[in-house]
Amino acid sequence: MTTDAPRLRTEGLRFLNRRRPVLARLAGWSLLEAAQTFLFGYAVARALDHGFLAGRTAGGLGWLAAAAVAVAAGAYGTGRVFRAVSELVEPLRDGLVRRVVGRALADADHAAVSRLTHQVEIARDTFAGLVMVSRSFVFTAAGALAGLASLAPVLLLVVVPPLVLGLGLFLVTLRPMARRQETFLAADEAVAEALDATAAGLRDITAAGAETRTAAEAETRFAAEFRAARTLARWGVLRVLAVAVGGRLPVILLLVTAPWLLSRGATPGDLVGALTYLMYALLPALQSLMQTLGTAGSRLTVVLRRLTERGRGPTGPEHTAPERARAGSQPDPPAAGLAAAGESVGMPSARRPEGGPGAGVAGAPSGPGADPAHRAGNALPAATPQRVRRLRTGVRGGAPVREGAGWGKKPFRPAGPAQPAVELRGVTFAYGPYAEPVFQGLDLVVPAGGHLTVVGPSGIGKSTLAALVAGLLEPAGGEVRLCGEPVRGAVHRRALVPQEAYVFSGALRDNLTYLCPDPPPDPAVLASARAVGAYELLLRLGGLDAAVAPGELSAGERQLIALARSHLAPVPVVLLDEATCHLDPAAEARAERAFAERPDTTLIVVAHRISSARRADRVLVMDGTHAVCGSHDELIRCSALYRDLAGGWSEPAGALGDANGVHAVAGPGLPGDRGHVVAHRPVGQVQAVGDLGDVRPLGGE
Repeated sequence: MTTDAPRLRTEGLRFLNRRRPVLARLAGWSLLEAAQTFLFGYAVARALDHGFLAGRTAGGLGWLAAAAVAVAAGAYGTGRVFRAVSELVEPLRDGLVRRVVGRALADADHAAVSRLTHQVEIARDTFAGLVMVSRSFVFTAAGALAGLASLAPVLLLVVVPPLVLGLGLFLVTLRPMARRQETFLAADEAVAEALDATAAGLRDITAAGAETRTAAEAETRFAAEFRAARTLARWGVLRVLAVAVGGRLPVILLLVTAPWLLSRGATPGDLVGALTYLMYALLPALQSLMQTLGTAGSRLTVVLRRLTERGRGPTGPEHTAPERARAGSQPDPPAAGLAAAGESVGMPSARRPEGGPGAGVAGAPSGPGADPAHRAGNALPAATPQRVRRLRTGVRGGAPVREGAGWGKKPFRPAGPAQPAVELRGVTFAYGPYAEPVFQGLDLVVPAGGHLTVVGPSGIGKSTLAALVAGLLEPAGGEVRLCGEPVRGAVHRRALVPQEAYVFSGALRDNLTYLCPDPPPDPAVLASARAVGAYELLLRLGGLDAAVAPGELSAGERQLIALARSHLAPVPVVLLDEATCHLDPAAEARAERAFAERPDTTLIVVAHRISSARRADRVLVMDGTHAVCGSHDELIRCSALYRDLAGGWSEPAGALGDANGVHAVAGPGLPGDRGHVVAHRPVGQVQAVGDLGDVRPLGGE
């Protein structure tokens, strides 16, 4: 603080020296305020002594009229003072803004937002307040003390000592308060820098599983700012004491010593005039001075020092991963088990709603009722499914079990009887203690090697289900298990690819292999790229060693990279949460088939096209109050919602079919039609009809 004081003093004097005419006008108009203070108290005293107490009412009223004229003149002068102050304040603000912007551009100052939006305005407003208040106190005190001396010099013996004592007590606290103010502003800057870095590197933080650590660091900065503010408030108590000594104690002393003052030649009018000076001039001016100089003055010193000091390059732990992410550099190689925004393994829970389609709180609990497990070979009942708790996917014709899923460690295979790949037991989840549950008492079993597609209206909770299975969200009740283990201890056995695929700056090879505990050979990497349809993209980018800039890739290209990465990962469970929504139907079919045919792989797909449901062994239909599970053909017969979804789904124009023979537009006679599609226009403009209450059930249901 002391090392910067000479520099600030020099710059401040230079700033004021260049504006001498403004200072002269300011002092000139302030003299009117001093004259107002002097005349007001003096006129009140003379109105009593030479007017009302002497029986001359007209004389008393004349003195009061003179006081009113003084007040009007003082108000006019104060208005002119504001103009002069603005001529000092605005150049200061402009100069500070230029310094802050120049420093931010030169030194990548991440506190620039706080400096521009907060500290520069603090400096501007505080400087204006200091000029107004200090000027007012000086001229008001001069006018009041001159008035006391003109009335009865003995009054100064009662008023001046406590006034000086209060000012001295206040001045003693200025330096400690300035230090506390600096500590508070430093804590405020630390909070701003941490939040700026966190927002810029949010995806990297999520990818590295550093949410808990980042939240803890932010909490530390918030706590430091709170402690600094509390310490500053304690020092504010001394300011109150200084005001009491310097402003209120003279009033008490004046009343206590009134007989002594009268015996020394003071008149009743002099005592009333002295009280007028104290109560309506000195005390308000002193309170404003101490409040403004005590808080704003020390704050201005600190802010000016921080705004005018030489730029410092960003250092410290808060400028590590987020800084590298903004600079486009490659992050440190993640340890085995770290996950990228769900596209990876070992991602800790993120306690928040996901932002993609199908996410969020449903309007009613999804209580997952559904038909009990439509197991392989079991016929579905013809009646509308009732709300029940148990769902089993009952996979028919799952992917063959072979060695070699992914690369690196062999896939987990528990000893003893085969364990389900995914199991939810009585799961209840809501986005808050007072929110409607998205799931309530949900039971779901997906056997190893199965292929399940999850469908339902947007916002019903499909992505929430994927996040629960992936371990990104924790249920309020029940249990989620992966490969026979609690999901919190088995997140390394799954890979989740969300709709917004994560790609970081760096080599393409690192993007594709960072989920693999052991570096895979190039042939394995290329094989996974070919399998999901990313090989042409790999060649176009320049090969495995090509640098990847995420901002230069399309959404579909980022999805292909994420799909190849997860296909290469040695995990037995893969979750695709609308992970192919930016691909065309043929590319989507190729990617899903690659995972379905990968050995020892259980695939769960949150679908946005009917073709995904047709490719699955089982389809889970969510509607907020019921959940039904079965094959595509079974659900066409028993689920009105699924029929509506199937009829409403469509492919892009020109893609009237895909590699699986799924037609983009429902029509009579097409595969899957069981009499529930009625054509009243040419094919391509047909309407899907659900169950209607005023006709017999469609298809004999």
